[in-house]
Formats: sequence, C-alpha cells, structure tokens
Amino acid sequence: MLKIKLFTYIALLVLASQSVFAQLGFSHEVGLISGPVAFQSDFGQRKNINTNKGNTGFGIGLVHYINFSYRSDCNCYTTDTYFNDHFKLRSELSYNKTKLDHFGEWVKDSRTSTDADKLRAHSGEANNFDIGMQLEYFPLSIRAFQAFGHKVAPFLSFGAHFTSFNPKASTSYGDRRITNTDNFYSLWQPGSIDPTSGTTWSVVSSIGARYKLTIVSDFMIDLRWQYYISSDYVDGLNHQLPSNIANDWLVWFNFGYIYYLN
Repeated sequence: MLKIKLFTYIALLVLASQSVFAQLGFSHEVGLISGPVAFQSDFGQRKNINTNKGNTGFGIGLVHYINFSYRSDCNCYTTDTYFNDHFKLRSELSYNKTKLDHFGEWVKDSRTSTDADKLRAHSGEANNFDIGMQLEYFPLSIRAFQAFGHKVAPFLSFGAHFTSFNPKASTSYGDRRITNTDNFYSLWQPGSIDPTSGTTWSVVSSIGARYKLTIVSDFMIDLRWQYYISSDYVDGLNHQLPSNIANDWLVWFNFGYIYYLN
C-alpha cells in the first residue's frame, strides 16, 4: 500500500509540474516509444556476450514534452534565448519486462557440478513501471528544426525516474521452493533470492535523434542507460558475491513517434 501511495504521489508531482509549465503557455508534444531492453543484473556472467543477448526484454512508454521555443497561447515563438531554443523537458510513464536466466562460464554443458545444475534451474523476471522526468539538450536550433531548417535533430538527456518493481523468481531444482536456500547456488548468502515488490530511484541518461516527418510530427530513436540507485533487488536477486560490484541497470534502444499538440 505504501508503494502504491508513493508511486501515485510521484505521478501527481510530475503532472503538477507539467500543469505549471502549461499555464505559462509553452507548447506540448506527446509520443509513444517502444523497443528492446538489455537488462544487466545479477543473473549470468558479467561482461559475457551470451548474458547480454539472452537477458533481453521489451519496453514501452508514453512521453510528454514541454517545448520552450513556442507558445501555444498566441501561436508565436517565445523569447529567443539559448535555453528556449536548445532544451525540452520530457516526462515519461513506461514499463519494461525481461525474462532472466544464467549464461556464461558457470552453466556450460561441460559443468556437471551440483551448483551448475542449480544455476541452470534458476530463472527470474524483471517487471518495472517507471515515471520520471528528463531534460533534453538539442545542440542544433529547435526553431530551425521545426521550420525544416534541418531534418535531423540530435539530442542528449539526463534525469531521474521513480521505479516500481515487481520481480519474479523460480527454480526447477529440488523441491522448487524459492524459500529453500538448498535449491540455489551454495555460495549465495541467505536472502539473496527476494522477489518482493518494491520501489527505487534511478538515474537516466540517453543519446538520440529526431527526424522531421511533418510540421507536426517527428520520428525518434533513443539509446538509454538507466541505473537503479537504491536497490539491487530489481531483478529479484542480490547474491552479494565479490563479482556483484554494481546495482541492476539496463540499456533500452527505443523508437518513437512524437506529435505536436500546439
């Protein structure tokens, strides 16, 4: 219940901030994004190509932009400042899901130990709802892009998201109970498996570009890096071995369609 209340509070805070900017007359853009997610977690071997390929899921989201370069209340450009012509404020509500398995050296067919069997039998799933904001920087003029002065507008962004995570865990080893530590890798400490729902903050950074389709629509590509700050149980696993040197994080390559409302 606390998690739901906190998520709702963050959502209302984001909506309120958008409403404040709307009252100032800035124009709006909305869009839909989707694409593959590479989830980097405690599953699998670190820096292993099979782990990177195997633990891949999918994400989808709704985005909203405040465009500072144009005013909707008068259908005119805003004051010509560097900030207005090179920055947009982006808010987002998104969801990503990734099925997780162990890959790499310790689960090769040549490994016949009990621990190797336990790793092969263990699987999980990451399910994450995100809400947050990012400030996007466009090196080229936003006004010129809107006027077809250039067809492509690259951008960089940085921001923070609030994440509600709901992981899943399962094993086909032994009695198959996730509460039985004997069913999992022997060197993991008690409490390493914990698929309890929770919330965490994350930092988000991305690089991308827009391509002008029409005067009121753009195509967007966006490569995102997202790091979960305050929890390492987003995937339902925190094995706490020396090799676990970072919290869970992901890379999301998404495609989007953006429509200008005003």
